[in-house]
Amino acid sequence: MSYSLKADILKEISEEDLIGLTDDEGDGIVNDDRVTAAIARADAIIDSYCGQVEAVPFVTVPAVIKQHSITIAIYFLYSRRSIAPEVRKDNYKDALKHLQDIATGKAALPPVTDDEVNAEPQTSRTEDDKTISMGKKSDGSSGSLDNY
Repeated sequence: MSYSLKADILKEISEEDLIGLTDDEGDGIVNDDRVTAAIARADAIIDSYCGQVEAVPFVTVPAVIKQHSITIAIYFLYSRRSIAPEVRKDNYKDALKHLQDIATGKAALPPVTDDEVNAEPQTSRTEDDKTISMGKKSDGSSGSLDNY
């Protein structure tokens, strides 16, 4: 699971800018593979720092980690064109510094809030849901997939 999404990046930069940063082919659309690759690269860096003090990848993503994922991914997208604005460079450096502080114990990740937990996908499975079984040959019982 990624710590951020294309939709999160689009809250920080315009779709026109994102097209300019990812559309090497000139199709006039965002190249989702390049966005996904930038996010994956950002998340790998986050894991390399936070893995020193926390279990990674995060199951429930703290808000600060999500923001760092967005910030670092945007920087990587701009870097593809060698046109990272100074503010993007500064944000990138600040994110890395904070991650380094987390890794060395100078900073701690804030506790995950109920809102962050509730924002994660939830299962809708109930006890009444059907279960498919294959049966157990040792006791002679049959399952719902036997004879197929």
